[in-house]
Amino acid sequence: MVGGFRKLPLPWGCQGLCWVDTSFSGVPWAFTVSMSLTLPVILLPYYIPISASAVSKELWSPMPIEGDIDDLPKIEANHTALTPLWFLERAALVHPQRKSIVHGSEHYTWLQTYRRCRRLASALVNRSIGLGSTVAVIAPNIPAIYEAHFGVPMAGAVVNCVNIRLNASTIAFLLGHSSAAVVMVDQEFFPLAEEALKLLQEKSNGKFKPPLLIVIADAICDPATLRYALDKGAIEYEKFLELGDPDFAWKPPNDEWQSIALGYTSGTTSNPKGVVLSHRGAYLMSLSGALVWGMNEGAVYLWTLPMFHCNGWCYTWSLAALCGTSICLRQVTAKAVYSAIADRGVTHFCAAPVVLNAIVNAPSDQTIFPLPRLVHVMTAGAAPPPSILSAMSKRGFRITHTYGLSETYGPSTVCAWKPEWNSLPVETQARLNARQGIRYTALEGLEVVDTKTMEPVPADGTTIGEIVMRGNAVMKGYLKNPKANAEAFAGGWFHSGDLGVKHPDGYIEIKDRAKDIIISGGENISSLEVESILYQHPLVFEASVVARPDERWGESPCAFITLKPAADDSSEKGVAEDILKFCRAKMPAYWVPKSVVFGALPKTATGKIQKHILRAKAKEMGAVKWSKL
Repeated sequence: MVGGFRKLPLPWGCQGLCWVDTSFSGVPWAFTVSMSLTLPVILLPYYIPISASAVSKELWSPMPIEGDIDDLPKIEANHTALTPLWFLERAALVHPQRKSIVHGSEHYTWLQTYRRCRRLASALVNRSIGLGSTVAVIAPNIPAIYEAHFGVPMAGAVVNCVNIRLNASTIAFLLGHSSAAVVMVDQEFFPLAEEALKLLQEKSNGKFKPPLLIVIADAICDPATLRYALDKGAIEYEKFLELGDPDFAWKPPNDEWQSIALGYTSGTTSNPKGVVLSHRGAYLMSLSGALVWGMNEGAVYLWTLPMFHCNGWCYTWSLAALCGTSICLRQVTAKAVYSAIADRGVTHFCAAPVVLNAIVNAPSDQTIFPLPRLVHVMTAGAAPPPSILSAMSKRGFRITHTYGLSETYGPSTVCAWKPEWNSLPVETQARLNARQGIRYTALEGLEVVDTKTMEPVPADGTTIGEIVMRGNAVMKGYLKNPKANAEAFAGGWFHSGDLGVKHPDGYIEIKDRAKDIIISGGENISSLEVESILYQHPLVFEASVVARPDERWGESPCAFITLKPAADDSSEKGVAEDILKFCRAKMPAYWVPKSVVFGALPKTATGKIQKHILRAKAKEMGAVKWSKL
């Protein structure tokens, strides 16, 4: 239909709201709605033909007769590209004097942070850093890395926060692959960046253009490391900010699909893949993350999660939207966490399971019980053992379990709590909360599918398939890697590589990474489920289970275990026998580890246990031998 609404006189002296339709050879017709109390007819069930002169010139609405409802133009007045950068401007306007960042004795307000970010953007633009440029940041959780999340994209550039635990060779690859034009580096890690750049120059035969080096000073660090960096020609961060304009007129992106951030996967078996994120995705996931966690305005957030990890799960930007306060932790310890809760008013923090483990097992003189307030904790990935979740709950922490990947801006599913769970035993609550849950509000598609047919598996809690996603929470793609993009987006979904099940209530649960499933005698064994039982043993502090070659079964579980201090006086052989006896009572016989290795477990910078290293160790141990019967 083509036309518009008009007031029109109807028969019997009534007025009507009419849709005047001109689509029939230009002859107006009126589909009418009575406006008269004396004619209580809602819709006349037919068209009334009228003459053009009968149409009242008084417009019911400004809609022209020509054009339909979807023909309205998208213009500057009604459409702006989505970007989280607006959050910072608003925070500075609404709460200019509220604390935005606290780092030891150093602290800033939202107005100060906004002006500092504009200075950073201005100084970068003055160096011709903008659209198409990448700025690498090598730093722990300090104010400068937070500011880079706004200042760099305000200049039009892309921020790439680099894992500080990587070796120089890997960082060299990242800087070269991203064509970093600027490297902002914390003074402690300047030698690491220097070595990486040297390696990059050697590998490129001197063809790589040296980036602008900016060193970030931190009063907590040894002053000698700062002097070393300055002697090497680096510009000090605060001096660089002084070159910028605090009133810099930054511009939002013309297109919300424009890239805002670049991150890299772990690259355990090959070079890391560059994950490209958009302004639109960052905006939506920042708000979605705050929404699913129930965060309030003014939240006080403790940075236990590295900001270099998936841009701090987008909470770098969320906190600006909430006008909250960031409490920075350069080094994460259980004592530091409890101190921040007591002294800084912390209400929220994110943590890997290893951090939760440390909090639960901290010495009593370093803990607080009861907590001065409810503290919300978000953890992600493979679920912490129910024993850890239960212990955290008893201490006054409310755990929210999420799941996601670098490719989904961090967490993109959440185990949304249901009121009917409140009356269940704590152990049952922990078991339910250990699931990965349902999709975030910004993730439009989440399924567990058969890896061969791509059809959804039954929601029975037992049929294993691959977890796939689609929607605004999915990355733009991998940088300079079309083959990986084709594989990741095959069939119109993003393939996580994680295996899981869907329960009857629609909640998903990870059973393992595809590469971590142990196939023993043709039977699939979930390493996560074996680990969950191991964690219930009173002497087990950390556990990781991988496949070891086995002469009889092909593969069998091999458990790598870190014991609690209380086990120091016990013989490892005796403890191993006790652990295996414990396992036999709680799991099928073929799940029971055939070998146990004690010692510290290798971890990533975010506290994830590096199973690829353990798999290599298990392989080096050789196949499990079986005596002939």
